Amino acid sequence: MDFTFNDDQLAFREAISRFLMTEAAPEMLREIWETDVGRSRDLRNKIAEQGLTALSVPEADGGLGMDDVTWALMTQELGYYAIPDSLADTAYVACGVLTDLPAQHPARAELLPRIADGSLRMAISHPINALVSDAQLADALILCCSDEIHLVPRSEVQVQSHSSIDASRRPGGVIWTPSAATCIASGGQGLALQARMLDRGALSVAGQLLGLAQRMLDLSVDYVAQRKQFGKPIGSFQAVKHHLADVARHIEHAKPVLYRAAHALARNDSNAGIWVSQARLAANEASWIAARKGIQVHGAMGYTWEVDLQMFMKRAWALDAYWGDRGFHKTRVSGYLFANTTGLGPGHTFEE
Repeated sequence: MDFTFNDDQLAFREAISRFLMTEAAPEMLREIWETDVGRSRDLRNKIAEQGLTALSVPEADGGLGMDDVTWALMTQELGYYAIPDSLADTAYVACGVLTDLPAQHPARAELLPRIADGSLRMAISHPINALVSDAQLADALILCCSDEIHLVPRSEVQVQSHSSIDASRRPGGVIWTPSAATCIASGGQGLALQARMLDRGALSVAGQLLGLAQRMLDLSVDYVAQRKQFGKPIGSFQAVKHHLADVARHIEHAKPVLYRAAHALARNDSNAGIWVSQARLAANEASWIAARKGIQVHGAMGYTWEVDLQMFMKRAWALDAYWGDRGFHKTRVSGYLFANTTGLGPGHTFEE
């Protein structure tokens, strides 16, 4: 079996990376952060023109029809450039919910083309998240209630804004009233869609955290190559090399775990949630190590507004518990590992 990415996936990632390198430079992001809404309609439109919002939309609805594996690459780019927009929530997670609805469902035909062309911004609620990201700015919200999933216009919800350590995030508490008119799935179908929503959301965050970790590592490498002590770049000191090598190791170990989870999701593997939780834990650890080691090599100035490191570090901290904290994902993994039916351990490895 060939587990390598195909040419289309790699070419698309390279195109998105080159685009974001010029259109989402740190100085531009700071300007967006300091606006009242913290979002740039112009940047979002340009991202849509690149095809990113159409990535998971089926071809019949005007999209590219790509799967979770491709998103495992794209979310790393969104993290690497700290895009101040909940784009993945709309183009990946919400799109997945709509695509999983029956083919004749009216919400599919109405909303998927708008996601593809970038004209629709959606916010997503799930019981695992206390707050809803970008609820104030959304055109419509996907909200969960018991075993139901509701599609609710922004005009029918009240949003209480909350602050975040990451100035680019806009979380909010949502007050709303469920109704039969807004319900798009319930019962077993509703619970299944909620489970898929959770896995896609957690996988999206895992990819972003890996991208953030890589950016923090790159910034730290650049800094230690320029900063001098005793007449030598501090990057030439063995202790500093060990710090950054440790970050690189965590990133490289987490990547195949992320891709394994994406592969399982794309193929509706019955254990996909376990692989997603494993990916989240590996990505969380990589991003925290990258932030901690980055601060160590930068010194206290790494926290200051003028230094780019703090932008990516704060985003990693804010995302750490989004779509499930470490305790939740550890419980899912341990529940699988220690189940009697899993077939792991020496008793199952060797025949008697």
